[in-house]
Amino acid sequence: MSSFTGLPKDYFDFFRELKANNNRTWFNDNKPRFRTSVQEPLASLVEAMAPHLKKVSKHFVADPRLHGGSVFRIYKDVRFSKDKKPYKTHGGVQFRHALGKDAHAPGFYVHLDPEEIFYGGGVWAPPSPQLLLIREAIRVKGAAWKKATTGASFEKRFGELRGDSLKRPPRGFDAEHPLIGDIKRKSFFAMAEAKPARAKKPALVDDIADAFADAKPLMKFLCTAVGAPI
Repeated sequence: MSSFTGLPKDYFDFFRELKANNNRTWFNDNKPRFRTSVQEPLASLVEAMAPHLKKVSKHFVADPRLHGGSVFRIYKDVRFSKDKKPYKTHGGVQFRHALGKDAHAPGFYVHLDPEEIFYGGGVWAPPSPQLLLIREAIRVKGAAWKKATTGASFEKRFGELRGDSLKRPPRGFDAEHPLIGDIKRKSFFAMAEAKPARAKKPALVDDIADAFADAKPLMKFLCTAVGAPI
């Protein structure tokens, strides 16, 4: 049984201070605080979500380990970035598909920072072979795609599908296809938003669980398209 009672106040204070002091000296001085105020509460959230996640699909993993589990690392990959600040200024959790090895696999995601909170499901920047499979599935199974992304519960919860898009249709796809707007996407995800104060309450778990349930039709379509069970 998880002991998640909401994120502590210092979770948000930590990230506000990190944003103003995004350097290794400050972070190293605050490492014990990072563990108790950020990592451990997020691990408790992961534990609390495990039984809810199983109701959506047994193929998505809730791993509460602080290293190598569902909680994202705080360290940024700055190799190809102009912004060389070493740390992310938000907490993130991804419940990946059991077949996925990285953040580009279909998964459910939770983002928590002092300014915004959002959660939902989808696939972000999938590799070219998987992206092509998703686009082909949208082209061939348009009715199923529309049902998954424009249903009443989907629109009430998420509003609309999100994801960066190409400016032009991808090679081999008809510019006049009725779903070309979605076919041009490079990512496919649906996110619900909440006020940061909501994350201080245990009810955050139920909010996220409801959003994941409403995202299931989208996740089922995406997983089926790339050959992953759900």
